Amino acid sequence: MAAPVAFFAVFFAYPVTAIVRRGLQSDGTWHIGRIADVLGRSDIRHVLWFTTWQALASTALTLLIALPGAYVFARYDFPGRHVLRAVVTVPFVLPTVVAGTAFLALLGRGGLLDELWGVRLDTTVWAILLAHVFFNYAVVVRTVGGLWSQLDPRQEEAARMLGAAPLTAWRKVTLPALAPAVAAAALMVFLFTFTSFGVVQILGGPAFSTLEVEIYRQTSELFDLSTAAVLTIVQFLAVGAILAVHARTVRRRESALKLVDPSRTARRPRGAGQWTLLAAVLTSIALLLLLPLAVLVQRSLTAPGFGYYRALTDPDGGTFLVAPIHAVGASLSYAAAATAIAVVIGSLAAAALTRRDTGRLVRGFDALLMLPLGVSAVTVGFGFLISLDKPPLDLRQSWILVPLAQALVGVPFVVRTMLPVLRAVDVRLREAAAVLGASPWRVWREVDLPLVRRALLVAAGFAFAVSLGEFGATVFIARPDNPTLPVAVARLLARPGDLNYGQAMALSTILMVVCAVSLLVLERLRSADRTGEF
Repeated sequence: MAAPVAFFAVFFAYPVTAIVRRGLQSDGTWHIGRIADVLGRSDIRHVLWFTTWQALASTALTLLIALPGAYVFARYDFPGRHVLRAVVTVPFVLPTVVAGTAFLALLGRGGLLDELWGVRLDTTVWAILLAHVFFNYAVVVRTVGGLWSQLDPRQEEAARMLGAAPLTAWRKVTLPALAPAVAAAALMVFLFTFTSFGVVQILGGPAFSTLEVEIYRQTSELFDLSTAAVLTIVQFLAVGAILAVHARTVRRRESALKLVDPSRTARRPRGAGQWTLLAAVLTSIALLLLLPLAVLVQRSLTAPGFGYYRALTDPDGGTFLVAPIHAVGASLSYAAAATAIAVVIGSLAAAALTRRDTGRLVRGFDALLMLPLGVSAVTVGFGFLISLDKPPLDLRQSWILVPLAQALVGVPFVVRTMLPVLRAVDVRLREAAAVLGASPWRVWREVDLPLVRRALLVAAGFAFAVSLGEFGATVFIARPDNPTLPVAVARLLARPGDLNYGQAMALSTILMVVCAVSLLVLERLRSADRTGEF
């Protein structure tokens, strides 16, 4: 646990504490009264209300649309099912900037709806809600559908044979078994939408602001660290509560069910009703998930002769110190370094969490690892600037600053991917190797590593995709001569002109393709070995 704890202490707790202290402390005195002053402001109360309201609405809408999809992927066997299952996961690993850009191409100025019917939705709450469904559809399908596919259908069939109507049998038998998974998925969707930044920043305009967006505005535009510090504390407490409830829900899910092989539960659709449901789900996937991505690609190709892509090689656009295409190589380099860091730290943390004899200490450590997913990435990025500026940790001019921030987000994915596999390793194998004289390092190399190698590759793939799309922290610390892809897209969208807009679409398409390829490789690895489940 020593290395992960040290990593999180230096590169997470220290920067967050620094920015909170800078905002609430002056001349060695803490000004706690600032919290009440900030929370008493009408504009801040509006931000808190909108953040909570849109997260609840996004969660409800996502469950309404995605639960039928979870059922179809769990119970129906149809051609292309595994490929489509990978496709619906693509939006989740896409950077939020790409999701926002895709819906901007669909709903915004000059978008598909604007061209066909003269309708624009890019500065309305509906654009935000639909983009959140697009982004979180896979969370419900993977979490609920993964469990649904392992529930024995004979229990519900027995209830129907005893006279229960189909809806009653589902409500009395299946729904109680699914409830922990539905609750876990709902909490994760609520967490992601409660801390939404890129989607709201691009689609919301000046009228809508979540806590994350407001923290960014207070730090980068208004330089009001007191308000930013208070909002950071509020978000930290809210996220901590959500994660605590989520952990309890997941433990209930893990311990309360008898599961069967998923290959025994899926069958071909039968009857008009089942085929209609399948068609409806496929249509919703096409409209909500595939259409925005298709429009994004189409908009990037509107200039003759791949004009927007060729313009990416021109360094004279005025937006960057280098040609925009340079962001591709920079992002790949940063993501590779962040993946290496996340895999090392995450693997050590997962190994520590497999120990079952340290009780509350390990559970607290597990919760600590999840905090970067919910704590403001904007706060972390700005905290890097104001805390890592003195020897021996003066990293402001170092390239490693960006990978360190990206690795903070990648570590939880590595831990969650490797932990079930490590816990499944029979402890007697390790003990036998130790009795035969193997050192702890050799036990890991000869026993654990062959069993977890594929999970390690999957974890590395997730960390790479997540690092590639990190935006909230890198928008502060990415250097103008070495921008990442999400930062480059956001800067292009912020400038007027069709050329900048088209280049943003082209860069977003490149980023989408890289993430999609990474995910398809992950799905191939996962299909070969079903030891873990996302």
